[in-house]
Amino acid sequence: MTRALDIPTARRRYVTVCVLFWLPVGLTIAPLILLFTERGMTMAAIAGFFAAHSLTAAALELPTGGLSDVLGRRVVLAAAGLLNLAAITLQGLGTTPWLLGLGMALMGTARALSSGPAEAWYVDTVHAHSGPGAELRTGLARGSSATSAALAAGTLLGGALPWLLGLGPDLGARLGEATSGLVLPLSVPLLLGAAVEVAFVLYVLTALREPPRPAATLRDVLRGVPATVAGGLRLGGRDALVRRVFLSAGAAGSALATIELLTPGRAAALTGASESGAVLFAALACAGFICSGIGSHLAPLTARLAGSGERAVLVSLGISASGLLLLGTTAAFTGVGSMVLAATAYGLVYLGLGAAGPSENDILHRRVAGAGRATALSVQSLALQLVGALTGLIVGVLPPGPLPWLLGGTALLAGALLWVHRSGPTPPTPAATAQPHTVPSFPSTVGSDPRQSDDGQ
Repeated sequence: MTRALDIPTARRRYVTVCVLFWLPVGLTIAPLILLFTERGMTMAAIAGFFAAHSLTAAALELPTGGLSDVLGRRVVLAAAGLLNLAAITLQGLGTTPWLLGLGMALMGTARALSSGPAEAWYVDTVHAHSGPGAELRTGLARGSSATSAALAAGTLLGGALPWLLGLGPDLGARLGEATSGLVLPLSVPLLLGAAVEVAFVLYVLTALREPPRPAATLRDVLRGVPATVAGGLRLGGRDALVRRVFLSAGAAGSALATIELLTPGRAAALTGASESGAVLFAALACAGFICSGIGSHLAPLTARLAGSGERAVLVSLGISASGLLLLGTTAAFTGVGSMVLAATAYGLVYLGLGAAGPSENDILHRRVAGAGRATALSVQSLALQLVGALTGLIVGVLPPGPLPWLLGGTALLAGALLWVHRSGPTPPTPAATAQPHTVPSFPSTVGSDPRQSDDGQ
């Protein structure tokens, strides 16, 4: 790349990448478990499939972040798309447990590969064009909003397509007969997602220009990835602001695990049947994505009104925690009033999390050198996943009622309180000015805790 992309172009390409990557994921949300059941899988087997996904993503989160910092953003992001393509195809067409389990493990690998490169590419590009002090929050907010919109649209489309195919006389049966049972109506959203993945890979390879990196041999990769991973872990230990970002991600993971595990059962209890509960859950999931997108879109305004990005995180996580605590207090009640309160609280959880994310990541990018940016994002994602998994295990053994909800709400409230005791902003740490084009690693020292300007200017 001889000349850095201008910021509006980089922003549009980043938003497009977010949409193309997350739309296929949204298409799988509604039909996936039902498709596995239709293939004859037991609930124990399905739980094993999802465990394969989660464990693979957690195990590879840090190594793949380091790989992006060593080899480049574009090649790793394209690899994530190819793995997602293979995963969704196996899930849509697979008929045996080992194929379906392999598909979920490949999706977990793709999730780990994708957790940092696109955002790191956007930040690298903005810094190359306007310097390390350039405003990031607006682009990050638009990318987060685009992700939420893609998930919401995919969830609705993925739930509607099988239903629409069932409207025609015996259309679903004819489809299965023509493909010897490989393609069912529930498979169609996944196959559509696979087609979108092809477009995603082609777009990444053609649109995400980045400067050439030093030629990386196998020895460079093997030596550079562990060094970058270790640097990411050390950064959280040395820099108080980065540590708060990581801990806040863990609190968000606890909240998401709580709400995602408990909402389907609560929806079924409200409607009186699993089928109607599934429809209500799909509607709630879509509404949650929309609220998250609205929150992300409002993140720059929230930071301006709050006076800094740090106070914006405090306010946003506080709103989200209040929603989850309200869900807990209404869990023991029935009736129209409690349902309205619960739906409002559900929206507040996602609205607050959506508003907090861009400000948290703006803070993170101002503290981390370009050579370790994707790794830092992977550490953040790992914190979310690991704390979420632990919370899920605890929630699973707690008695039904308000207590499990209150556990997640308390964890999120603790994440918000991390941002209470802060003083005025100061310029970003010099480490954030490091260029992202060297192999590999984090700077050996980071400022003790300098405050950075987070007013969005």
